Amino acid sequence: RTRLTHPQPNSTMAPKATSGRGDKKKKPQSKSVRAGLTFPVARVARTLRFMRLAKRLGAGGPVYLTAVLEYMAAEVLELAGNACRDNKKKRITPRHLVLAIRNDEELNKLLGGVTIASGGVLPNIHQVLLPKNKSKKTQGSQDF
Repeated sequence: RTRLTHPQPNSTMAPKATSGRGDKKKKPQSKSVRAGLTFPVARVARTLRFMRLAKRLGAGGPVYLTAVLEYMAAEVLELAGNACRDNKKKRITPRHLVLAIRNDEELNKLLGGVTIASGGVLPNIHQVLLPKNKSKKTQGSQDF
């Protein structure tokens, strides 16, 4: 008697054919990760929808707006950090934000009508109020 055995798979067999869809599940990615941003794209999109600016909202609009907001925040924080370092402090305060914004020409134009609480003002003394420099004393009598 011979014993029947199941055929063993060998390397000559063709690999299992797989379709291009659905085999490997991708891990879900947020819109912010896809766009390479730190700020939340989905939250900006939701806010735009709730504001009802238009009936329909494209996919690229919230991404663009989020990128602009992130850039503006980074710019202001960088300048405020520089102002903080100039004052030998480690923590950014409203005063540092005001100094950063008012000393930058473009940010000052954008945020000209904005008042930051506890920020103060730029140090400025008008030229008229400064004491006059006494130059060479005139010798002799003065003629009128």
